[in-house]
Amino acid sequence: MTVDAQSAQGLERDDSRRAIAGGAAPRRFGAWYIAEHRILAMKGYAGDALFQSFGNPLIYLFALGVGLASLVPQGIGGVTYLQFVAPALLATAAMTVAANETSYPILSGFKWNPIFFGMNASPIAPGQIVSGMFIQIALRALVTVAIYFGVIALFGAITSPLGGLAILVATLTGVAIGTVIASYTSTIVDDKGQMAMLQRFGITPLFLFSGTFFPLDQLPIFLQPIGWVSPLWHGTELGRVLTYGHVEPLWLTVTHVGYLVGLVVVGLWATRRHFARRLNK
Repeated sequence: MTVDAQSAQGLERDDSRRAIAGGAAPRRFGAWYIAEHRILAMKGYAGDALFQSFGNPLIYLFALGVGLASLVPQGIGGVTYLQFVAPALLATAAMTVAANETSYPILSGFKWNPIFFGMNASPIAPGQIVSGMFIQIALRALVTVAIYFGVIALFGAITSPLGGLAILVATLTGVAIGTVIASYTSTIVDDKGQMAMLQRFGITPLFLFSGTFFPLDQLPIFLQPIGWVSPLWHGTELGRVLTYGHVEPLWLTVTHVGYLVGLVVVGLWATRRHFARRLNK
């Protein structure tokens, strides 16, 4: 090897070191670093998360499949009550995960444990922090829903060969709701009970009035618009199409998908904007 070639290799190594020192990798893979950080942080409550993933479906399915279903022996829409409610439970599980991860953890990251400011002091950009956060949320929701789906399938609530796609639909539903919550919580400066209000007047009404336990058209007409704008309703209805072949117009199925994807896009855009505004003051 000539002296010139050796010198060229040395220069390349120096350029590589400077690139690493300058944060080239964090700038390129910052979102994945944030996701890894949040996944590793889950070790502190991994046991509780797994217990909830297995325990909650068993409790809900026993209560609904054995208890409440006995009051609806004829089923709903030509299927058993358990088959009707199972997709709603999948979407609700994802919603619960997303709501938990995008409420107090975001407020804490700005206020009590301002880790977001530390992340932003590195080459990682605010948008990457948000993206990494939702990668972790989507993965956690996906695992939770997959476990839920397995338990539901054991109860015989999945009758369509497309049923497995309901896992992805439920995860998309949770992420859609999570982006909406995150876009709000990322604007909160002082905790004045907003999280409790969000749970009471946001999550709970979605759970009760999104066609989860009975068809939406059985609600009074003045309550039905809650379902129409609810991501949980769109995710639940789409899940029913996949898990037992619920019949609905094609345009409505396309609307469900478009609505959920649209919420994710708009919610991520708003959350990134709020993060950038607060972290770059």
